[in-house]
Amino acid sequence: MAFNTALSGLHAASADLQTTGNNIANVNTIGFKKSRAEFADVYATSFFGSGTTTIGSGVRVTEIAQMFTQGNLEYTENVLDIAISGRGFFSLSDSPDTEPTAFTRNGAFQLDKDGYIVTDQGQYLFGWRKDFSQGALQVETNKGDPKASTDVNMNLNLDAAGTAPAVATFDPADPATYNKATSVTVYDSLGNPHSLTSYFVAKNPTTPNQWDVYQYLDGQPLDPAKNPVTLEFNTNGVLVSVDGNAGATKVSYAPHPITGADDLTITYDYAESTQFNTQFSVNALTQNGYPAGDFTGLEISDAGVLFARFSNGNAERLGQVALARFQNEQGLIKLGDTQWAESSVSGEKLLGAPGESNLGTVQSGALEASTVDLSEQLVRLIVAQQSYQANAESISTEDTIIQTLLNIR
Repeated sequence: MAFNTALSGLHAASADLQTTGNNIANVNTIGFKKSRAEFADVYATSFFGSGTTTIGSGVRVTEIAQMFTQGNLEYTENVLDIAISGRGFFSLSDSPDTEPTAFTRNGAFQLDKDGYIVTDQGQYLFGWRKDFSQGALQVETNKGDPKASTDVNMNLNLDAAGTAPAVATFDPADPATYNKATSVTVYDSLGNPHSLTSYFVAKNPTTPNQWDVYQYLDGQPLDPAKNPVTLEFNTNGVLVSVDGNAGATKVSYAPHPITGADDLTITYDYAESTQFNTQFSVNALTQNGYPAGDFTGLEISDAGVLFARFSNGNAERLGQVALARFQNEQGLIKLGDTQWAESSVSGEKLLGAPGESNLGTVQSGALEASTVDLSEQLVRLIVAQQSYQANAESISTEDTIIQTLLNIR
C-alpha cells in the first residue's frame, strides 16, 4: 500500500514539474496564460464508511487549472498589434464568412493579400464589418471618395467704424468698391477645388449696422438672385438678421452649375459673426467638403473601431473588433498556439464590443505579455523537484523494509 501511496506522489510531482516547466518555456509567449497543477488527497472507503483511523491512499491530480489573469502590455509600433486590457478574447474564424471557432489573447495580427486581418496561421479576426454584418474584418486601401461642400461656417468680425466705399457700384475686380474680402476653397462632387470669395460692403452711414455680402464662385456670382445678402447687427454688435429674416443666421444659395459635376448647393452660417469697433478679422472659416484622398494609415480605437485615414483628412469607419467572453473560462479547451475553444463546461461564447458588457478595452500598438512570473515558477520548480525526491525516497524506504522482512528467519 505504501508503494502505491508514494507512486501517486510521484505522479503528482511529475505533473507539477511538467506544468511548471511548460510555464517557464512560455515565459515570452504573447498572450500565454500560466497554469498550475491542483491536487486532492485520496482515501479508501467502504459500504460502512471510513474509520477514524483510516490512513490516506495518496494524492491525485484534480485539474491543471488555467490562470486567466491580466498580463502586462508591451508597446510596439505596429497598429495591428492589439492587446486586450480586461476581460475577453479575440474571436478567430477559419474563413471570412463563418462563425469563430477559436479564441485567443494573442493580438499579433497582420494583413493578408486581400486586406483581411489575420493571425500568422491565417485565421480571420472576427467582428462587425462596415455594413454592421458579422464576419472577418477587412481593411480597404482604396482611394477615399470625395465629398461636395454643402455648408460654410463663418466666424468673423466686421469693423463697426467701416463706411461705405466711395465707388457705389460693386465690382469684385475693383477693391475700391468693397471694404474687405475673404476666400475659402470648396469642392464639387468630383473633388475638384473651387474658390468661394465673400466680399463685404459697409452701408454706414446711410444705413448703420448693415453690411452687404457678395458671394462669388470662381469669379462668378454664386447666386445672382442673392447677390448681395444683407447682414444686420444691433447696437451691441450682435447679428440680428440675415437677408431681412429676423433671428436668422443662415442663408441658402441656389444650386450653382459646375461643368462635368453635380450642381454645387451652399449654405452659409454667420452665427458667430460680430460687428465690434475693432479691425476686420476672420476667426474661423470652415467648410465640410473634401477631395478624393489616398489611404495613409489605419487607426483602432479603444472600443475596437477600425478607421481608415486618407490624405484628404477624412476618416472612414471600416468595422469593429468583437470580443468574446465565457461564463466559465476555466472550462475552455486548450488548442495550442495560445488559443482556446468553447466547451459545454465553459458555456457558449458571448460576443460584445470592447468596453461594453463587462468586456475589456483594446489597445492598438501593444501586445499582452505572458502572465508567467519566472521567479515564482523557479521556486515552484524547486518545490516540485523536492516533492518528487521525497516520494522516491519513500519507495526506497518501503523497499528496504520489505527486504528486512524477507530476511527474517
